[in-house]
Amino acid sequence: MPDHPSPPAPDPASDRRRLLFAFNCSLGFVLLLVVVAAMQARLPVAAMSVTPGTLAGLPGLLTAPLLHGSAAHLAANATALLILGTLAGSVYPRATVRALPLMWLGSGLGAWLLGEPGSHHLGASGVTHGLMFLVTTLGLLRRDRPSIAAGMIAMLFYGGSVLTVLPHGDGISWQSHLGGAIAGTVSALLFRRLDPLPPRKRYSWEIEEEEQALQAREEHDTFELPPPRDVPVLWRREDDDGPGQVLPFRPRSPRTPPD
Repeated sequence: MPDHPSPPAPDPASDRRRLLFAFNCSLGFVLLLVVVAAMQARLPVAAMSVTPGTLAGLPGLLTAPLLHGSAAHLAANATALLILGTLAGSVYPRATVRALPLMWLGSGLGAWLLGEPGSHHLGASGVTHGLMFLVTTLGLLRRDRPSIAAGMIAMLFYGGSVLTVLPHGDGISWQSHLGGAIAGTVSALLFRRLDPLPPRKRYSWEIEEEEQALQAREEHDTFELPPPRDVPVLWRREDDDGPGQVLPFRPRSPRTPPD
């Protein structure tokens, strides 16, 4: 084995497949939202939305993200889902799959717990906030190149969503935004190690430092005295197996000082 094995080379084809798969999944979900919006006039919207503080509003935790109040509402969420869903699914495929149910339920649970009584909350904006907080939090936690790049892109396009988790104008469910953001952050903390880190490029100055450290260690081992157990024995007494013997010496007589 070499002293400094090179890291595995990146696989551009695998990266493209993962990116394309994440985009197709995000596009498929957007198309589902479009189909539901086309049928929404025939659906019981009030029963499928989240009604805060009521048992009848709990089923809306599963169905409310599929509904939207207007075409503009649907278009805004569809664009965010395409961008953030592709980012999260391509960079963190394993973490995203496990985080989506938490963000889906978390957005509705935030509206159910914090919403005003008698109101109805619907839309996928809580999920988009969860994806945004998932991507940015994982970028801060992992700090590798793809994670940092994904976090910067998410902040560039949707950094303003950090403020929409706070109470503001009527007609906007900041409660579901807050629930989705909390679920996305918690998911990032829980699943940050599910996706392996990409191979890291080693620079020439790093290789030089490692080679200098290895050379210094070899020189230190060369000049250092070996331990006593590693020193070969060149001569051994024939009666070395027997017990030791103490030889008595006659004490020396004191000298008479000269006159």
